[in-house]
Amino acid sequence: MGHAMKLVILDRDGTIGDQIGAQGDSSSDWQPLPGALQAIARLNHGGWHVVIVSNEGGLGRGVYEMAKVNDLQARMYKMLATVGARVDAMFFCPHAPDEGCHCRKPGTGLFEQIRERFGVELKGTPAVGDSLDDAIAAAAAGCVVHLVLTGGGGQYRECALPAAFPPGVVVHEDLAAFAQHLVAREDLVGAATPS
Repeated sequence: MGHAMKLVILDRDGTIGDQIGAQGDSSSDWQPLPGALQAIARLNHGGWHVVIVSNEGGLGRGVYEMAKVNDLQARMYKMLATVGARVDAMFFCPHAPDEGCHCRKPGTGLFEQIRERFGVELKGTPAVGDSLDDAIAAAAAGCVVHLVLTGGGGQYRECALPAAFPPGVVVHEDLAAFAQHLVAREDLVGAATPS
């Protein structure tokens, strides 16, 4: 393994795929957003390892069971495989919003789990999400914050970001646009380095 693992942290619902309904829609209802799986493949091909962080408040509230999370994950992994993409790991918070846990975004617990599991510093690691909670958690963990205008991010399409967002958020139309931005930026950096 090289000196630094190229890691990208992605939120799932609203960033890679549909929001999971509060009523706990069956995992077979989950659909990726247009171009999102291909975006992950593009990151993989660029040498990036992709990790997902997800709040699963429905578990803590008893809306759905762990089996549903596993089913959805298996379905997503299968879909990723069909486009030649893969995700290295998924970290999720199983608590209800009112349990006051440390791992539910905007808390940074999930990011700390990533740091421990992969032995990486997250400073400068790109983290992508569609909500203020995603942005706050990522910024607190030292990541470079990227916001996609899909899912919950759609509400920011026509306006400036509210002041509650951390400074320096990079905004993208969707995950595909983010992947394009990241890979293109890498190519630029690569081209600028004398061999």
